[in-house]
Amino acid sequence: MEQALASANMALAWKRVKANRGSAGVDGLTVADTKVFLQTHWPRIREELRTEIYRPAPVRRVQIPKPGGGLRELGIPTVTDRLIQQALLQVLQPRIDPTFSAASYGFRPGRRAHDAVRQAQQHVQEGYRIVVDVDLEKFFDRVNHDVLMDRLVKRIEDKAVLRLVRRYLQAGILGNGVVMARYEGTPQGGPLSPLLANVLLDEVDRALERRGHRFVRYADDCNVYVRSQKAGERVLAGLRKLYTRLHLKVNEAKTAVGPARGRKFLGYCLWAGPRGEIKRAVHAKAIDTYKARIRRLTRRSSGRSLEEVAAQLRAYMPGWKAYFHLAQTPGVFRALDEWLRHRLRALQLKHWRRGTTIFRELRRLGASAEQAARVAANARRWWRNSAMELNRWLPIAYFERLGVPRLS
Repeated sequence: MEQALASANMALAWKRVKANRGSAGVDGLTVADTKVFLQTHWPRIREELRTEIYRPAPVRRVQIPKPGGGLRELGIPTVTDRLIQQALLQVLQPRIDPTFSAASYGFRPGRRAHDAVRQAQQHVQEGYRIVVDVDLEKFFDRVNHDVLMDRLVKRIEDKAVLRLVRRYLQAGILGNGVVMARYEGTPQGGPLSPLLANVLLDEVDRALERRGHRFVRYADDCNVYVRSQKAGERVLAGLRKLYTRLHLKVNEAKTAVGPARGRKFLGYCLWAGPRGEIKRAVHAKAIDTYKARIRRLTRRSSGRSLEEVAAQLRAYMPGWKAYFHLAQTPGVFRALDEWLRHRLRALQLKHWRRGTTIFRELRRLGASAEQAARVAANARRWWRNSAMELNRWLPIAYFERLGVPRLS
């Protein structure tokens, strides 16, 4: 606890909380407001932490849509509690993280989702072509406090820290103006939650290692790679028992044993090249999500100028490209780029609107009178028109001048 409360550690924790920004908790204080608040109240809070009388504030419940449908519930602690949790994390993680399995990749320093995808690819390349894909039902909402604390006691000796962690687990949830007690779950939104999740699930990792299985886990997503369907069914039966012991429930609708190729994992899937080599690709669902977002940004009824649309594309596309750059399917990215430019050409035609304007602008861009007239004659058929030789006058360079990014 004293190491967590040390001035240098708290200063680093504040720097990270500030960099993460985030919204206010139940007290309504933003990061800037909290800075002012702590200038007066931090000595009192620090003393309460040392004397073990500090009580965390309830978390603010927020629901956000999941990419595959449904809602994900987040619990947003106050900025002060995020600061304290971050300070604890900075002390606990260097001690606990090295004890985790090498097959665990989620929320760990120096490890990324890309590493997990590469490891999965290697397992399949080595002949483990059947995957046991386990999905846990509302994992963060179902974490049993007693089970988790029992595992923490084996890793943390400081009783003051253990009691504070339990208080964070039991802090209420504010929803619809009512504070509700919480008897299970660790809310997504607090800095400590990912570490606590790894502590709990490490027990499953170790059991899989003892049995000699090849597997990859990223947070609550666990894929075990085996050589046959029958072996996969046996592994799944064993995993059900392990998760039951941890008071966790397997989501049977999303859990499956089957060929690893084509199965979604962290947005990617695997496929076999012409020589049988296993390669990485963006999963179809991730592409559908990308295209849905692009459709929203390039709606012809949005009223935004092409320059404004380009700015929004610059805010979204580079991050998507950075995450999926491992994909070994350049043709898919080229096709997505062509599809985007098709939409942008249709949007440009919509902005020009009238046939006379379309004719004039295309002539200015180098089209012959006959070519411009042919497009202008169908002035309101934006999508069809955007495929009528329009790439000759609105080429890639036209959109690059506007700052439209490319995937390929």
